[in-house]
Amino acid sequence: MDGARPAIYLGHGASGSVATIAPFVEELRRLGLEAHPLVVPRGGAAPAARRVAARLPVDRPLVVGGHSFGGRVTSLVAADGRLPIVGLVCLSYPLHRPGRPETGLRTEHWPAIRCPTLLLSGERDPFARLDLLRAAVAALPAGALVTYPGLGHDLRPVAEDVCRRIAAFVEGLRSKDPSSHAP
Repeated sequence: MDGARPAIYLGHGASGSVATIAPFVEELRRLGLEAHPLVVPRGGAAPAARRVAARLPVDRPLVVGGHSFGGRVTSLVAADGRLPIVGLVCLSYPLHRPGRPETGLRTEHWPAIRCPTLLLSGERDPFARLDLLRAAVAALPAGALVTYPGLGHDLRPVAEDVCRRIAAFVEGLRSKDPSSHAP
């Protein structure tokens, strides 16, 4: 894994499919990154995370993430710590039930996430009240948040910007890896 460029695996949301994550995967590829769509099983997040983890490669560095439920599932995979995950990217993380933050935040596993984490979210996302999201991200060991004014849960209108930020995030991971600086 020395200095290898990470492969990116992005999962779709609960009501989506590989087709809904495809614009992001295709744009990342256009930017020169190795990106793959990730099929996220329906059902509970924990069982889905186990199934996703079983399908990811173990022989190279990975950046995992996804939109909404796909981000939640891959964040559970990252928190598990058994795979060579060097970065986590969550698009429109479903922090709480839509419009119902009082039902509880979906961050119990976040303290176990040790890799750098990039979250991108619309400022009007009904799944993530902005003040709560900012506070939650601040609690991550290496978390960063980018928000988009006027957008809700769908980030496809800003897919190019999202992917440029993901590309910069991945490049930043490589620049922090001492083995990526061969003489």
